[in-house]
Amino acid sequence: MKITTLILVLAMSCITVGADEEKVVYVVPIEGTIEKGLAAFMSRVMTEAKAEGVSAVILEIDTPGGALDAALTIRDAILYSDVKTIAFINPRAISAGALIALASEHIVMVEGGTIGAATAVDMQGKKASEKIISYFRNEMKATAEKRGRSTELAEAMVDEDVEVEELAPKGKLLTLTTEEAIEHEMADFKVSATEKGDKLQDVLKFYKFGDARIYHQSENWAERLVRVLTHPYLASLLMSLGFLGLIFEIQSPGWGVGGTLGLLCLGLFFGSHLLVNLADWSEVLIFLLGVLLVLADLFFITGFGVLGVPGIILMITGLFLSLIGRSELWTWESVSVAARPLLIAFVLTVALAVVMIRMMPSTTAWNWLVLQTSERSDDGYRAVSGYDELIGTNGVAFTPLRPGGTGVFNDRRLSVATQGEFLEKDTPITVVEVEGGRILVREADPA
Repeated sequence: MKITTLILVLAMSCITVGADEEKVVYVVPIEGTIEKGLAAFMSRVMTEAKAEGVSAVILEIDTPGGALDAALTIRDAILYSDVKTIAFINPRAISAGALIALASEHIVMVEGGTIGAATAVDMQGKKASEKIISYFRNEMKATAEKRGRSTELAEAMVDEDVEVEELAPKGKLLTLTTEEAIEHEMADFKVSATEKGDKLQDVLKFYKFGDARIYHQSENWAERLVRVLTHPYLASLLMSLGFLGLIFEIQSPGWGVGGTLGLLCLGLFFGSHLLVNLADWSEVLIFLLGVLLVLADLFFITGFGVLGVPGIILMITGLFLSLIGRSELWTWESVSVAARPLLIAFVLTVALAVVMIRMMPSTTAWNWLVLQTSERSDDGYRAVSGYDELIGTNGVAFTPLRPGGTGVFNDRRLSVATQGEFLEKDTPITVVEVEGGRILVREADPA
C-alpha cells in the first residue's frame, strides 16, 4: 500500500511539473531589404533562443529580398539551430527571403502570399553572373533538401533554365502562390487575410502554441546603429574622414584633433563591420600594419616609397576585405560592389582636402586655432635670435632632417631645417641662412 501511494505521489508531481512548464515563443520580423545589419540581429536572436530554451521562433517575413551574403548568414543561423523555426510569409518572401523561408522547419503563408523569384542580381538590378546563379541555386537546393522539400522547385526559383511543368516554363523563374505552395508541399497551411494579430494567433494555434508566452523581438540600439554605419555611403564617409584626420595629424606636430577624429572614424568603420561579421581581426591587423609602414617610411626612410607604397597597398587591402564580406562570393560583380565605397572615399577625401585648404583659413574656427596677429619691424618689434653668427658654421645632423630636425653646432643642439632636401643622421651640414629663429642648412661641401 505504501509503495502504491508513493508511486501516485511521484506521478502527480511529474504531472504538476509538466503543467507548470510554460511555452515561450519568439516572434521576429524580417521586413524590408535584407542586409548585413539584419543578419547580425537574426544571429543574436537565434543564439538567445537556444540559450533560453524557447519552444519556437516565428519569422514573420515580408521582404522583396536583399544582400545574398546577409541572407546566407541568416539561413545558416536558422538551418543549423536546434530551435523549432516557423516561417510565416505575410505576404511575400521573394529572392533572398525565399531562401530564409526554406531554411525554416515549417512554412505558413497568408492568403494571397507569394514565395520565389530568387535569382541573384547585381546593384543595378541586372542578372548576376552564371557563377553566382549556380552558387545560389545549389544553396537553395541544399536548403530544400535538408528540410525535405522539393529541390526541383527550389532550383526553379533561382534558375530560369529549370523547367517545371504547369508552374514555370523554361525561361521563366518560379514564383509560387499560397495555394500552389501548399499543393506542392512547400508550405504547411494558409491563414486567412484578417487582422495581423488574428493571423499570428492562427499560426500559434495550428502549432499548439495558443497558450504560449509571446516575445516580439526587435533590434537593440547598437544593432540599429551598426546597420547605419555599415551603409556603403556612410562607410565611405567614415573612411574619408579617417584618412583626412591621419593626413593632417602627420603634417602637424604633437597629437591633436585630426588624429583623434581619424582614429575614431576608422574605429567606427572597422568596429561596425566586425559586429556584422563582414570583417575579422585579420583585416584590422592588415590595415594597422599598413599604417605602421607608412609612418616608418615618413620618419625613418629617405625618400617616400620604400615602405610607404606597400603600406598604402596593405591599408587599401584591409579596407577592401572588410567591405567584400564572404570570400566564396568573389566575382567581378562582388569586387566592384566592394570597391565602390573605396573609390567614393578616395574622391571624397580629395574633395574635402581641397575645400579645407581653401576655405578653412577664412573661418572663425581657424582664427581660434591659429594666431593671426603679427609683430612687424616697422611697428617697433625686433626679433632677437642670437643665431646670426652661425651663418657659415659647420655642424652635424643629430637626427634625420625631413626637412626639419636637430643639428649640433659646437656642442649646441639646435632645431634646423633644410631647403627641401632630406638628409640622414650624422650628415655634415652648413648653416646657410637664419630667419629670426629659423636656421636653414644644407649638406656641407666635402673637405
